[in-house]
Amino acid sequence: MTRKQWGTVKEWLLITAGIAIMTLGIYFFKFPNHFSTGGVTGISIVLGHYFPGMTPGTFVTVINVALLALGFAVFGRSFGVRTVYASLLMSGLLDLLEAVCPLEAPMTSQPLMELLFAVGLPAVGSAILFNLDASSGGTDIIAMILRKYTSLNIGMALLISDTVITLSACVAFGMETGLFSVLGLVIKALFVDMVMDNLRVKKCFQIITSRPEPIEDFITRSLHRGATQLHGEGVYTHEGKTVLLTVVNRHEAVLLRNFIRQNDPTAFLIITSSTEIIGNGFRGVT
Repeated sequence: MTRKQWGTVKEWLLITAGIAIMTLGIYFFKFPNHFSTGGVTGISIVLGHYFPGMTPGTFVTVINVALLALGFAVFGRSFGVRTVYASLLMSGLLDLLEAVCPLEAPMTSQPLMELLFAVGLPAVGSAILFNLDASSGGTDIIAMILRKYTSLNIGMALLISDTVITLSACVAFGMETGLFSVLGLVIKALFVDMVMDNLRVKKCFQIITSRPEPIEDFITRSLHRGATQLHGEGVYTHEGKTVLLTVVNRHEAVLLRNFIRQNDPTAFLIITSSTEIIGNGFRGVT
């Protein structure tokens, strides 16, 4: 398997894992507590209250299929394959969990703890998807359509819709559940950003050395990364120095730091963190 093929397989595995994490949080913590924090699952929880003949998981499937059909009608073949896969996978997993592990009540008597799991697990899953430029469908499809045909502020429109859905939980399930849902909406917004930043963190190395060759060889041959070489001069000694600039992920950063420590202990290192690296081997410009 080539590196490109493995990269593609890895992306699809991560999308699957992200959806699985989201589904666990939604089914085991969101549904039984009636936490409605917006989106398709929030709508489904409220509709499940008013139409007890259908479970929230069934409503998720119906709404997702309808939105996927709308997406294909509007965008045609250009509609994202990843969105279709993620949306159908979530619906299928929810239906499977309802059949295999039916829940009649929350698993604990601690609603705040369950709220954290109900928000935290889907937030982690969403962050994984967003980091791969994928989504679980749902209201994201509506956002894509609005972006195509209107000049509305999409982020604000989705925030307003999520707020309306969340507040409807106050009417359907009472003020306590409604306030927990409002709190969950706030936590979700903060948590997704935090997880995404942590997933995107890369380590930027500035290496000042008199022996650049072993380090360059390790970066290019062992880490399969690129580097930029600059020529400098020590201000105090006026000795010629080489400055190497490179960007690696966290695991590679540990390997590179240990290699330099063992092979060039006199090298001077400046290591910083960045969440936005654009270029070959990282995120594309567009």
